[in-house]
Amino acid sequence: MTRSISVAALFDDLSARLRLSWAQPENGGQTSIDASEHRAKRPTLVGYLNLIHPNKIQIFGREEILYLDNLAERTRRNTLKRIIELKPAVILVSRGQPVPEDLQLAATKEGVALWTSPLRGHELLTYLQYHLARSLAERITLHGVFLEVYSIGVLLTGASGSGKSELALELITRGHRLIADDAAEFTLIAPDVIDGTCPELLRDCLEVRGLGVLNVRNMFGDTAVKKNKYLRLVLHLELEEEVNTNDPETRLFGNISSRSVLGVEVPQMAIPVAAGRNLAVLVEAAVRNHVLKSGGIDAARIFIDRQAHQMRRVK
Repeated sequence: MTRSISVAALFDDLSARLRLSWAQPENGGQTSIDASEHRAKRPTLVGYLNLIHPNKIQIFGREEILYLDNLAERTRRNTLKRIIELKPAVILVSRGQPVPEDLQLAATKEGVALWTSPLRGHELLTYLQYHLARSLAERITLHGVFLEVYSIGVLLTGASGSGKSELALELITRGHRLIADDAAEFTLIAPDVIDGTCPELLRDCLEVRGLGVLNVRNMFGDTAVKKNKYLRLVLHLELEEEVNTNDPETRLFGNISSRSVLGVEVPQMAIPVAAGRNLAVLVEAAVRNHVLKSGGIDAARIFIDRQAHQMRRVK
């Protein structure tokens, strides 16, 4: 599904941060900015005035206003006409400059939003690009519990009733932090970076069977929850009989695979669930081991090398 954001919603999100104001109240507010629009023609949706590769948000700095002021009357009129015909979603005048009257009339006539800001153009450009990249990024919702464990974003998955929420509650009591329960939202914010967060409706909540919905922030304090985290590891809970723990390679390396999330391969490990197993300790050990592997320390490989070395010595 292609994501989009309306001009009015974008203004509401950024007006305080970028000190935006409408030159014409709410004119063009219903226009939408689409994530896929003109993607093949240009890398971003925001930029300075460009008549060759036009942006959906056209920024007018001092140079752009000066360029218009230096045009002959007829050329200026045709240039403004062309700018409006390119159908920008927003024309943003920076540095608190007065909006040219003919530009204001043209924008009003065609329903193009016209904003002003006292900030410099590059500040507006940088923050708008960042905000739109996140707002329009590809997004998916996954079933599971998303936690921060030892500063690593970990998604606990498994069949309904496998004990994910109880395990999450145990991890929270051990000092780790909840991000989202049941329906975590993941956004592709860079080619290989997936950011996970919680829907507003479910924020701070954890459902535990038999106890109902718990408010983790109220029970354990502000440090027990976190707004977002990059997804680095998936831990899948499986019944012990469903995992082949007798396979030699599995015994050495664990049941390791990967899961594709928004086109990014994320390491995944299966954790066998059985009566009497301390799953919280296993999750902590799995995360610590993942961190060590990321740093080049692989205990299984080290063990294999030791064994091979010992066999060569015996020969």
